[in-house]
Order: sequence, then C-alpha cells, then structure tokens
Amino acid sequence: MRHPRSAGLSAWTVKMATWCVRAIRQSSSILASPSLVRATPRLLCTAAQQKSSGTGTEEENGTQKQEPSAAEKAFTEEKTQLEEQLKDVTDKYKRALADTENLRQRSQKMIDDAKLYGIQGFCKDLLEVADILEKATESVPKTEISSANPHLKNLYDGLVMTEVQIQKVFHKHGLVKLNPDGQKFDPYEHEAVFHAPIEGKEPGTVAVVTKVGYKLHGRTLRPALVGVVKAP
Repeated sequence: MRHPRSAGLSAWTVKMATWCVRAIRQSSSILASPSLVRATPRLLCTAAQQKSSGTGTEEENGTQKQEPSAAEKAFTEEKTQLEEQLKDVTDKYKRALADTENLRQRSQKMIDDAKLYGIQGFCKDLLEVADILEKATESVPKTEISSANPHLKNLYDGLVMTEVQIQKVFHKHGLVKLNPDGQKFDPYEHEAVFHAPIEGKEPGTVAVVTKVGYKLHGRTLRPALVGVVKAP
C-alpha cells in the first residue's frame, strides 16, 4: 500500500512533465512558422539600413561640423582686411620715415651750405678791392722803389702789407686764389678769353692769366680769366 504523500508527488510530477512537453511543442511550431521565417530577413535588412543610415548621418554631421560657420567666415574676412590695412599702413609709415630722413638731410645740407657760403656775396665785393690792390702794387716800377724815394717806398710797402693781410683773411674764411699760369685748362675753374698758338707751350694749357680767380670752400666763386694755347 502506497503512502498518500508519495502518490501526491507522482501526480504533480506527471502534471509538470505534461506542461513542459506542451510548451516545447508550441515553441517548435512558432519557430517553424513560415511568416516568422519570412519576417526575419526583413528585420535584419531593416536593422542594417538603420545602422547604415545612422552611420551616414554621423558622417554628414561630421562633414557639417568641419565646414566653417558664418561667424568664422566673417572673422576670417575681417582678419584678412586688417592684415592688408596693417601692411598698407606699415608701407606708408616706412615711406614717411624715408621722406622725413631725406628732408632732414637736405635741410642739414642747406644749413651747412648757408654757413659756408653765406658770405659769398660779401667775398665777391671784396675781390674787387683785392684786384685793385694787386694792380696798384704791379703798377709801381721796381726801379723806383728805393731809399732815394722813401715816400713811394713806404706807400708800396703799405700796399703790399695790405694785400698780404687781405689774402690771409680770405684764406681764413675758405677763399683761395686761383692763378693757373701754365696749368691745364679747366672749364670749371677757368674762363678762356682767347686761344692762340704759342711756341714752346703745350696746346690746351694756360698761357696768360689776365685776371686771377677765387674758390670759396672748394666752389668756384669767380673763374680765372685766361688765354689758352692752341695747336698751330
């Protein structure tokens, strides 16, 4: 005779086994269903398309992110304009500096020239006095200059001393006498009064000085009046 508890367990076990078999059969019928088989590739394609479309969207988003925005374009254009303006202003500044330096140098040269040649007009007037003194000393006969004629001798000595002193003053202020007798003719320092063939002298040289010239600090103030030797 079986125990009542054992009989109950056996009935419960049989019932659970029956339920499991039924569940397995239902699962097999569902998996084997044609509609599910046809739907599976569609689901896979849909998932692949969604994944592909999602990747494309990400790529498009990345491309859009790489393109500059309107604000960045405006900033770039403004930067380019400012760089061009800076270049133009720098060039104008350099040109202005160069012009200012040239003006300063010209002004300084004008000041220096004014200091050196400011007495040019005054010197020209004094040259006439020097010429008169030279003519006066040359006009006195050397034979008359003796102790027998003391008044003429004293006058002559006074003229010579005055001429020497005035030449010293001229030299002190940069005024130098030009007496080119026998030198090569220079059109910048000499003025030819006549040309004549002279035996024993080289053509193109100064034969006679009719009036001496002067230079002020290297600049010809008055050219010497000369006669030039020409070829026969």
